[in-house]
Amino acid sequence: MTGSTLSNRIAQGCGTEIADTVIKNVRLFDLVTGELIPTDIALCGDRIVGTLDTYEGKHVIEGQNRIAVPGFIDTHLHVESSLITPFEFDRCVLRHGVTTAICDPHEMANVLGRAALDYFTEAATCTIMDLRVNLSSCVPSTALETSGACLRAADLAPYRTHPKVIGLAEFMNIPGVLNCDPECIEKLEAFEGCHIDGHAPLMRGRKLNGYLAAGITTDHEATTAEEALEKIRKGMMVLIREGSVCKDLRALVPLLTPQTAQFFAFCTDDRNPLEIAHEGHLDYLIRLAISLGVEPLAAYRCATLSAAQAFGLRDRGQIAPGRRADIVLLDDLRECRVSDVISAGRLVNDALFETRDILPATGIGSVQLPAPVTATDMLVHGDGTERPVIGLIPGQIITPFLKADLPTEEGVVLPDVTQDIAAVCVVARHGHNDNIGRGFVKGFGLTTGAIASSVGHDSHNICVVGMDPADMAEAVNHLEKLGGGFVVVQHGKVLADMPLPVAGLMSDAPFETVRDQLITLRAAARTLGCTLEEPFLQLAFLPLPVIPHLKITDFGMVDAEISQKGCTSG
Repeated sequence: MTGSTLSNRIAQGCGTEIADTVIKNVRLFDLVTGELIPTDIALCGDRIVGTLDTYEGKHVIEGQNRIAVPGFIDTHLHVESSLITPFEFDRCVLRHGVTTAICDPHEMANVLGRAALDYFTEAATCTIMDLRVNLSSCVPSTALETSGACLRAADLAPYRTHPKVIGLAEFMNIPGVLNCDPECIEKLEAFEGCHIDGHAPLMRGRKLNGYLAAGITTDHEATTAEEALEKIRKGMMVLIREGSVCKDLRALVPLLTPQTAQFFAFCTDDRNPLEIAHEGHLDYLIRLAISLGVEPLAAYRCATLSAAQAFGLRDRGQIAPGRRADIVLLDDLRECRVSDVISAGRLVNDALFETRDILPATGIGSVQLPAPVTATDMLVHGDGTERPVIGLIPGQIITPFLKADLPTEEGVVLPDVTQDIAAVCVVARHGHNDNIGRGFVKGFGLTTGAIASSVGHDSHNICVVGMDPADMAEAVNHLEKLGGGFVVVQHGKVLADMPLPVAGLMSDAPFETVRDQLITLRAAARTLGCTLEEPFLQLAFLPLPVIPHLKITDFGMVDAEISQKGCTSG
């Protein structure tokens, strides 16, 4: 491909010089009018230089009357939640048309601190897709948890000028913002003038006003149309989320029209390779939105131009001269059937991925228990009357605060199959202490055994749910031997597991292997009676803490008996 100088781009756009690459005979989906316009698309290096005309090129990609749309932009995600490294994520989702992804390495940062930021910013320079980084703002996410690391404003500031960094990631310490906590203010001031992502579930009224006054401009936590409407009316960009666990698109699409599309973008937040294989990535969100009645013009604007503008990526989001050559060729517009993807002027294929530099994995051996846990460590002592219980809401991480009368035996409170209530424990795994948080959860459907995960938002301690304390202890200990991951145990026997040795969060295997392992794990969980569609990611969100300013227990903190060894780790 010819070097793309300014003079080259001008000459090739004018047609006085042959274009480096021409995509011939496509129908361009116009994001201004919604029309399909027959055209060629001329590329010079990694830039679009010509549209709405015919061109000759040194290299030709046959469009074959397919539909050309801009590359999709995922505005908020955690690569770690895909359970694969950034390089496998690149290989997995780029084929679905995602040419730009804005990630928050919040999960790995809560385990490794600055080493996670170093890993992700360097990895972002190697991926074929344009992976951008928002710096993790809440490490630890709360003082209520035992995290593996701490990132203060002084730790984050040196990354501000990194070419792959956009700004500050989701600011989830809402009480800290509203109460002007000095550490929060220091971070907000350090990134004033940069993009600052929000995280404001259920926030309305004056508290929302104060939160926005801090310079926070986006939110991916809106779960109702009324909440989202207030937020966009107050100038916030709402990122409509549809992940493996959190599914908000159906609730919010009634607001999405060509007139409002500039106030919305799409994001996946947490989506694993099994859902990507079955449904897709952002292509699935577009397809689902259209099937629910959203006009294609609104859906594609949301996935491209609106997203680019919201995050200051003015060089993309539209197929137009001067923009980055991120183009998706579709066989069908309404079905969003991706045929080919061009990323920065390069046709995506297997050979292209082989050109990348791959970084060695980091965070190996990060799962550290001070000693093996026992069945006794999993027990909840006390009275079973009106015990606090975490409820589950399918498709959301918001969890209602419940109470239930549970059976007891010799001073031990027991789970109850008849009420679909299992025991849950969060076990510290960062080597700082031996804290264990204990409680109960309703909604997994378990009748026997235990399932456990070293993915435990946000501090990523080991979370285990089960009906038998010995199986729960075996599951926790097995995860330390694996170096992290997921496991299903019944009668002391491991039925299935998946190693996640990279910081206890990600596999070092290809995404196809992870996909197959998830199928095996789900099948094993079903033999325990589990009724959840996505039990392991649902399990991973249970340790999230309560947000005190809200009237419900909306983040699923284990309202648990506190270990006499110290405060709860979850």
